[in-house]
Amino acid sequence: MGAPWRTTRAGPVANPNFNFDRPMADPNHWAFPSSLQPRAVDLRFDLAAAMNAVVALRAEVPEDAFTATILGTDRTGNGVVIGDDGLVLTVGYLITEAETIWLTSNDGRVVSATPLAYDFVTGFGLVQPLAPLDLPPLAMAKPGAIAGLDAGSEVYALGHGGRAHALAARVFAKREFAGYWEYLLDEALFTRPPHPEWSGAALVDEDGLLVGLGSLFVQERDGDDEIKGNMFVPVELLAPILDELRRFGGRRTAARPWLGIYTAEDDGRLIVQGVATGGPAERAGVRPGDVVVEASGVCVATLPELYRAVWRSGSAGVAVPLVLTRGGGSRTVELSSADRGSFLKKPRLQ
Repeated sequence: MGAPWRTTRAGPVANPNFNFDRPMADPNHWAFPSSLQPRAVDLRFDLAAAMNAVVALRAEVPEDAFTATILGTDRTGNGVVIGDDGLVLTVGYLITEAETIWLTSNDGRVVSATPLAYDFVTGFGLVQPLAPLDLPPLAMAKPGAIAGLDAGSEVYALGHGGRAHALAARVFAKREFAGYWEYLLDEALFTRPPHPEWSGAALVDEDGLLVGLGSLFVQERDGDDEIKGNMFVPVELLAPILDELRRFGGRRTAARPWLGIYTAEDDGRLIVQGVATGGPAERAGVRPGDVVVEASGVCVATLPELYRAVWRSGSAGVAVPLVLTRGGGSRTVELSSADRGSFLKKPRLQ
């Protein structure tokens, strides 16, 4: 069985009827049905204030950027104001290698901004406006808050655009998540119905506190039923690293070893779907179609097993042996791992 989720490009790719195969003609003119929108009178927090803390984000990336062919050069999504100085939290893939960033408030004001940080471990990105946003920040839930969220908990997914783009949703799962791009969360939040503009959207709890940040559209099977929803990264992961990200643009600890390999689970096997151009896997001769059966001396059959085996090997630069099979044959290759960040364009000083 293949991976129980799939990803699509970030941005406005669906209409309010959640047909994810037919893009909207104009992504700026749509609304959730009123029955799916939260009603201020039913809530115990200020919905208008929460919605106004969510801004639209547009990032322009040069065509020669490392991530341009994967993520595109014109990226759109959301950001959430979390600081009194206008600091904006967003999902990192929107701002990776961005040269120009624009933020738009619900009242139509447009402000330029600069990328401040991207954390590969959590996937969070930080953006600093270059002019006052004059928007009150959205308060973040305290560490441990997601422990109180269970399957069925009511939450609200807020995208830029006010109540028309606010969705009353429910948590349907809280579990580990592994992405094919060498990404792993010990615990992520999964909600439904899906928000069509999920990237960087705010997930707030019944007290109006920010508990998650939108990362992915997910699609999986539950028996004969198909579930469509979103994956949100728990915001409580930000608190321990926020000061580091603000001051240094990233963590001060040694970077994890990166292989530049895109792998998917398929019927108990780990199949290489692709390799990053110029990355460690490509340089070592890893090819699409190879099956990874061992990493750093550990047998692996799932993405979490693969990533944890690699990351336990040491920091970026460590040699990582992989045992690969193809067509009944087996071979061992040694990858000289790298720091993923070294492949990316750095922000220009403002």
